Amino acid sequence: MKYPIFNIKHQRGLPASLRQPDSLTAVMAAGEALQAGASLYFALMVMTIMLAIALGLSSIFIGQIKTIKQLGNSVIALYAADTGIEKILLVRNNPPLGLGPVVALGNGATYQVIVTEGGECLHYCIKSVGSYLGTKRAVEISY
Repeated sequence: MKYPIFNIKHQRGLPASLRQPDSLTAVMAAGEALQAGASLYFALMVMTIMLAIALGLSSIFIGQIKTIKQLGNSVIALYAADTGIEKILLVRNNPPLGLGPVVALGNGATYQVIVTEGGECLHYCIKSVGSYLGTKRAVEISY
């Protein structure tokens, strides 16, 4: 008896003694199961990468937003320091020497002026430190 060429169609027609337990059908089914597992793994990896990118970008943007917010505070602190310099320049012929008091402005900013005599300056060195919501800026002049 001559058997036809081994094919899936002819697998069922073979006698039970000639059938192999790991037939071509079983191998194909296992291959399809592996492909389904690979697709799931690939989808999981793509989603993980996308989540990592989103978290990285959000942390960068949050840092930038904080910096931009503090930039406005920096300008107000600089204006407060400039106000302190202008107040001392009103009495520049005889300014009070040493560390001045902390002066509060109407917008919540404060400034403090330090006047020193001589040194590197011709007459006086004046340093004013302005502060607003934890941000400090200083202006220093000499005359």
